Amino acid sequence: MKTVLITGCSSGYGLETARHFHAQGWNVIATMRTPREDLLGQSDRLRVLALDVTKPDSISAVVESAGPIDVLVNNAGIGVVGAFEATPMSTTREVFETNTFGVIAMTQAVVPEFRSRGDGVVVNVTSSVTLAPMPLAAVYTASKMAIEGFTASLALEMAHFNVRVKLVEPGYCPTTQFTSNGSVRMDGLIPEAYRPFAEPILAAFGEADAVTLPADVADAVCRAANDTSTQLRFPAGADAVALAAPS
Repeated sequence: MKTVLITGCSSGYGLETARHFHAQGWNVIATMRTPREDLLGQSDRLRVLALDVTKPDSISAVVESAGPIDVLVNNAGIGVVGAFEATPMSTTREVFETNTFGVIAMTQAVVPEFRSRGDGVVVNVTSSVTLAPMPLAAVYTASKMAIEGFTASLALEMAHFNVRVKLVEPGYCPTTQFTSNGSVRMDGLIPEAYRPFAEPILAAFGEADAVTLPADVADAVCRAANDTSTQLRFPAGADAVALAAPS
């Protein structure tokens, strides 16, 4: 029976992905900054562990407690929407600490085990902002584009050791990527001068017809984890699939 470790399982994509893998018969290690046992229920194939991907000691403790794993899913992330001009560098660093450096640190923590065993999969969850430019998301896009490049390069590097590295690119989900845990971070990021430009865009976010569901992402992550081909990218959700399609 295989074991998957998933980051960012307190809600949205991570929570649904943990449920999906568990339903498929996997051992699941669901991690979140503040563990909540009630989110996933009780099972002898499920563990909920505390993890903050921005803290090296937290990463080391989780990797040691988890023991051998077959798949790492780097899902933990935070969002930010706003005019780049108004985005403090402290906010930019906060976004990169989780979305970029957190992913890199978690990956580096498990790669030695995968390499020495000659088996293992890393699945990095990015965003459809890497497939097409989106206004008011420059910092968020940069943090995710960095992981796209990181993953593509690492996939070539680790293939020598029979370790697979994959990307899942979710489309727009109004209840997760940009809104959860981000309201304070985004306060004041639309200055008055930007309002005529920003307000129609923000309104369109709420009226989008083709949105991605957490179940779409969970399915794509599971497919990526089980894929033995050289396919790197797995768009998730109808909007992401459309953006990824050849023009």
